[in-house]
Amino acid sequence: MGYSVGQVAGFAGVTVRTLHHYDEIGLLSPSGRSPAGHRRYDDADLDRLQRILFYRELGFPLDEVAVLLDDPESDPREHLRRQHALLTDRIARLQQMAKAVEHAMEAKKMGINLTPEEKFEVFGEHDPEQYEEEVRERWGGTEAYAESQRRAASYTKDDWQRIQDQSAEWGSRYAALVEAGEPAEGERAMDLAEEHRLHITTWFYDCPYEMHTCLGEMYVADERFKAFYDALRPGLAEHLRDAILANAVRRA
Repeated sequence: MGYSVGQVAGFAGVTVRTLHHYDEIGLLSPSGRSPAGHRRYDDADLDRLQRILFYRELGFPLDEVAVLLDDPESDPREHLRRQHALLTDRIARLQQMAKAVEHAMEAKKMGINLTPEEKFEVFGEHDPEQYEEEVRERWGGTEAYAESQRRAASYTKDDWQRIQDQSAEWGSRYAALVEAGEPAEGERAMDLAEEHRLHITTWFYDCPYEMHTCLGEMYVADERFKAFYDALRPGLAEHLRDAILANAVRRA
């Protein structure tokens, strides 16, 4: 009888909506159906899904993934060799970016010239300078840090309130998108990822796509960032990381 769509979603760590989407576009159609008409996946389907997720992790658009997988001359072993080479290249590139920008800084807004009363009114119980020393040690020598310091020092209480309101409104829309099962490589998710990048560029420091991709990796790797984004919606941190990567590939 094979595996149900729910079982496959659990195995692969994807949503049922994602599997439905892959079926709808012909990227991964299940090999069979149950007597009731429900999708049933066999081991060959799972192998194909694994290859899809490899390429998705590497930022390939879904239409390119389909071309790669459906090439009649393709060899499964060649797929693995290609994926290994691409992963190795991506790791090296991320390491280079990390050395260049030290992950950048998005969590801390430094140089905030507000009274204690105003800080509490704008940020609530969250202390915007909680990690000031850590941020200075890790990123104090970067251009992004210096630019963020210059801008933040000039912001008024109204400016900070506007920044907070924009962030909260964006977070509500992104959480709703995740709840609806929208794929990270979908147009809506990539558009929201672009809004996220432009928000950083507008208010804090220039955030090109490579830096934004590095930030996306940090949102998952750093437990504090992951907890912040997952508090908006469970799984949002990883979804956002994938959307940021897909948006960077789209804009390349």
